[in-house]
Amino acid sequence: MPTNALIDEKSPYLQQHANNPVDWLPWGEAAFQKARNEDKPIFLSIGYSTCHWCHVMAHESFEDAGVAGILNRHFVPVKVDREERPDVDRVYMLFVQASTGSGGWPMSVFLTPDLKPFFGGTYFPPDSRYGRPGFRELLEYLARAWKQERQRIESSGDSVTEQLRAMAASSRSALEPDKDLFTSAFPYFRRTFDSHYGGFGQAPKFPRPVVFNYLLSLYVADKNSEALEMSLQTLQAMAKGGMYDQVGGGFHRYSVDERWFVPHFEKMLYDQAQLAVSYLEAFQITRDDNFARIARDIFRYVARDLTSPEGAFYSAEDADSPDPEHPGHSGEGAFYIWRKSEIESVLGEKDAALFCRRYGVEPDGNVANDPHGEFTGRNILYQALSTEECAGRMGLSIEEASEILDRSKRKLFEARAGRPRPHLDNKVLTSWNALMISALAKGYIILGDSTFLSAAEAAADFLLHTMYDERTGRLLRRLCGGEAAIPAFLDDYAFLAQALLDLFEAGGQARYLAIADRLARAGFGQFEDTDGGGFFSTAEHAPDVLLRIKDDYDGAEPSGNSVATDVLLRLAHLLGSGGQFLARADKSLRAFAPKIKAQPPIAPQMLVAVGRSLAEPEQIVVRCAALNSEAQQVLAEERKRFAPYAVFLPLTDAAAEELRQVAPFLAGLERKGRITVYRCRNFACDLPNVIQ
Repeated sequence: MPTNALIDEKSPYLQQHANNPVDWLPWGEAAFQKARNEDKPIFLSIGYSTCHWCHVMAHESFEDAGVAGILNRHFVPVKVDREERPDVDRVYMLFVQASTGSGGWPMSVFLTPDLKPFFGGTYFPPDSRYGRPGFRELLEYLARAWKQERQRIESSGDSVTEQLRAMAASSRSALEPDKDLFTSAFPYFRRTFDSHYGGFGQAPKFPRPVVFNYLLSLYVADKNSEALEMSLQTLQAMAKGGMYDQVGGGFHRYSVDERWFVPHFEKMLYDQAQLAVSYLEAFQITRDDNFARIARDIFRYVARDLTSPEGAFYSAEDADSPDPEHPGHSGEGAFYIWRKSEIESVLGEKDAALFCRRYGVEPDGNVANDPHGEFTGRNILYQALSTEECAGRMGLSIEEASEILDRSKRKLFEARAGRPRPHLDNKVLTSWNALMISALAKGYIILGDSTFLSAAEAAADFLLHTMYDERTGRLLRRLCGGEAAIPAFLDDYAFLAQALLDLFEAGGQARYLAIADRLARAGFGQFEDTDGGGFFSTAEHAPDVLLRIKDDYDGAEPSGNSVATDVLLRLAHLLGSGGQFLARADKSLRAFAPKIKAQPPIAPQMLVAVGRSLAEPEQIVVRCAALNSEAQQVLAEERKRFAPYAVFLPLTDAAAEELRQVAPFLAGLERKGRITVYRCRNFACDLPNVIQ
């Protein structure tokens, strides 16, 4: 096996590169003299032996004969172990941070023969991506610049950096997803925002959680406080209104009116799943327990009323139910509405007085416009006054009022349970179940309640056992009456892959990452438009469809294209170089960019993926022997921060071993002491924090 000059070095890091086709030299006079003699710039690469992204760049570029040929012809390549030579590392890290705004390892710096830096960075992918120059292109450009513009390069590294940026910009397609595209939907949502009642547009009002996903991502990525305030105001208003089941938890489908008061009483699994995430993230940002309470109530509702004995999730509950006041007739919301006299009968006069003030109950009913007479004399419960306001008016302490209200809700829930229930749609859909799995996984991540993780894992394992053929990689869409059938569509594959990634990040089980990887590689391939980019909703040669469509609208549910694209980006950031995943995601983003540019509000979830493509990849890995209480506490502290494009991952010894084939760079993270915390950003990692 060929070797270079590093073979004689003692550093494990330098030894790792001793068999590269690159003609590496160690830092020292021999290298400097070679650069002076041959009048070549020095390419300085700095890292350390346990640096994950160092290994990625080594595999992608330094083990590649073509890249090595460019390096060897035009540069003097020099390797430095930053743990051996922190002095060298410190000098050039200051330059990289000053010129790029960030730093880390691997660090890549180009020097004149007299050791003056003129261009630097951290990790460079082998080929250009998202406006960042690829390593090959960078080397060829700098080699030409060194020969043709030597004096200017020696006098100012800044000018070279600007030219590189200009070069990257000029090479972009006009349809490249960029920062302007990411922010393009915000003016529409600001213009249509109802500043009085919350929500967007006029009645009827739909929650459309994908809008919250976008606005909260925009809040973080662009420091857009308006985006946050619009989201929080809308979420608060929805939870106060009749659209939210004030007694039993969970959200109805939409509001007929502008103030979230009169709902369409249907309850859908996909709404519960997505809105739970919205309230969880609102809590994570604000630490307001009211948002956490709503999320918990959603999960309680789903566990109680929409969960099968096997742990899967049913699809929906009807809006109509048999009306006890009109035998033989089913009424809209009959299960949920109340006469004041009923409430008084259940609660007693004193407690009922407080409850009725709190929830807007009137003697003759509280629905003014009731064209069909379904609500005549009856009340839709909504939060007319706060607990504090009610306590003040009733001469009670807040604690007393809260206790009475909680007790009253329990009693009314028990009384309501005796009514005829709405029809339950008990089919199990892969895509909707996957959305709920994601929500529960995030519930565990944000609230730390292990029952949420257990429920998510039970549902995922049921789907994988019942709906997924591990041998062929094929997935089914639906389970009903004991029959699993219908070949899955793009959203089933995409949402399930997303759910498995969320589960992997929540509990660190390696098998979930492995299956998500297989779903994205082979599963998405059935739908992919390899020529034009993006994904069709149905597989090729489907016998019962007239034509294949690429769904690009993020409505009540996100489109399969939006989620699939985001999954590819997440996998790329988890598995290392992720070249295949990044290329496919980039092609999809470019394919949809023209339409999104023309109509930004149609695809807020795709804009979330655009945001991820622009963000610096960030991973916080808690490496531990086992996920014990100490490791969980370390992880919980890290997870308090709302960072939608970051990964917060527990990685046990057992999981690391399992991941050697799927994610060797993760598996290669060494545990030092009881717990080791790794923080990586922009494909480069800081020194780990070791808990002995």
